[in-house]
Amino acid sequence: MDPVEKFREEVRENIAALGKDQDLQAASLAWLKGSLKHRYSYNFSWLGRPIIQYPQDVIAMQELIWEVKPDLIIETGIAHGGSLIFSASMLAQLDLCDAIENGTSFDPRMSSRKVLGVDIDIRAHNRAAIEAHPMASRIQMIQGSSIAQDVIEQVRDMASGYNRILVCLDSNHTHEHALAELEAYAPLVSAGSYCVVFDSVIEDLPGDLYPNRPWGPGDNPKTAVWKYLETHPEFEIDRDIQHKLLITVAPDGFLKRSA
Repeated sequence: MDPVEKFREEVRENIAALGKDQDLQAASLAWLKGSLKHRYSYNFSWLGRPIIQYPQDVIAMQELIWEVKPDLIIETGIAHGGSLIFSASMLAQLDLCDAIENGTSFDPRMSSRKVLGVDIDIRAHNRAAIEAHPMASRIQMIQGSSIAQDVIEQVRDMASGYNRILVCLDSNHTHEHALAELEAYAPLVSAGSYCVVFDSVIEDLPGDLYPNRPWGPGDNPKTAVWKYLETHPEFEIDRDIQHKLLITVAPDGFLKRSA
């Protein structure tokens, strides 16, 4: 066997074994539960902006972006902008690799690859920091509810000019809102790409963790994913991702489009 393929096969076997290790899966979830009281995800940044993600999920997104090589990444939920900056920097690396491979010059300001962020409330200080960032030329933001029809139409209009699209949903975490986002934005995902639904882990956590939030077990992004998949066979859950990560806020949330 080719040594490269041999290594890949070993990785596939590792991931399959991780998925079957129920004790390790349970320990990983217990660790995640324990980390929440320390606001663990708030402690990391990407190129100077708070990203509010677990490092394992950041690595997963890097792998997906390299695999898909999207022209457009759509994100709902902006917060401090770290995720937008992360996505923009990944797209910049794709452009740099393309330039090296093709022997062409590289001017990131001229790239057609973009990140589109949507948030109902883009705080002025966060907008200013994002717009002042070196990656700002790749980023466009829309303020408004991600499930408002006028916002959906703006996103669809922009998406119409792109061929390879990846979507990340990370705003309001109720079942109703997440399902509405899936209905609006998952159809924009190109074949072979992903719609990533964050914070589906809420379904697996104690209900009293969110006393001041409208979501909880039975009403969250994971239940929305399950409902959406009932009528959308073009998507399937890529559980290999959550199995290899062990620690993720998006179990059952990595949805791959097959057609």
